[in-house]
This record gives sequence, structure tokens and C-alpha cells, in this order.
Amino acid sequence: MARRLRPVGVDFIETAPVRLVFSAGTAAPPEAVYRALAEDVTGWPRWFRAVTLARPTHGGAGREVRLMGGVRFQETIMAADPELRYAYRVDETNVPGVHALLEEWRLAPEGAGTRVRWTFAAAGPSPFRLALTAARPGLGRSFRDAVRTLDRHLTTTPTP
Repeated sequence: MARRLRPVGVDFIETAPVRLVFSAGTAAPPEAVYRALAEDVTGWPRWFRAVTLARPTHGGAGREVRLMGGVRFQETIMAADPELRYAYRVDETNVPGVHALLEEWRLAPEGAGTRVRWTFAAAGPSPFRLALTAARPGLGRSFRDAVRTLDRHLTTTPTP
């Protein structure tokens, strides 16, 4: 059953009760990483293994995302700053316990490549916060695997 979450602004990334931050480097330049994140939304399942479906909604102002295990999200794009950041708020989900959720992908040049930082900001009752904190190692592993796969995809696939 889908539940509406509390709408939060981009500043929630700094004030959320739970903030999980992960970082990894790629050989791909920021513009290529940004395109994969923000412009090729349907391509997410090719490089982020947990994602089974991603598609733009509302003329590109939102996204529908499905994850392995049946998790579903309806999202609103909150920031799309080329080569700098991509952030989205979850408006509706079937995940129990979560009250608010915002994710931000920050990009920074690192040599010829990109440093990618993913912040997962959430609010919910104590059991949800504890479960999310316990899931940190798995989320970190999933993020690092996704960035490695994205890097391979971007550095071996010719750009149009």
C-alpha cells in the first residue's frame, strides 16, 4: 500500500534525523555522470543493480522508481544542477515507517574524473531510524557497486 510522505525541501539534506553519506570516484567526467543520473533516467537499471525500473514522470519533473524486493517510489526532482548535483524527494512509497526521504547526488571534478557523493536523508520513528542505520553497510556497498558499474558503462560506451 502506497503512503504519502511529508514534503521536504532541499535543505532537509542537512537537517534530517538520519543522514547516510557515501562517496566514490569515477574516471568519467562530471558531465557524463550527470547525464546518466538526471537525463538518462530509464538507464538506471543498467548500472544500479537494486533499481529494476526508473522512468520520468510529470514531463521530467518527477520519477517513478522500483527496487528489487518490490519497493516503489514516486519522486519529485528537487535540484537538477548540471555537472553539480541531482536531488529528489520521495513523495509516495510502500516502505513502512518512513515519514520523509530525500536523496542527493553531488558531483565534483577529481582529476579527469568525478567524485560522486550520495546523501540519503530520512525521517521516521525510532525503529525506522535504527533499521536504516543498521542498513548503512549494505546501502554503502550498493552505492559503491553502482558507481563502479556506472563508471565501466560510461568509460566503455561511446557517447552520442
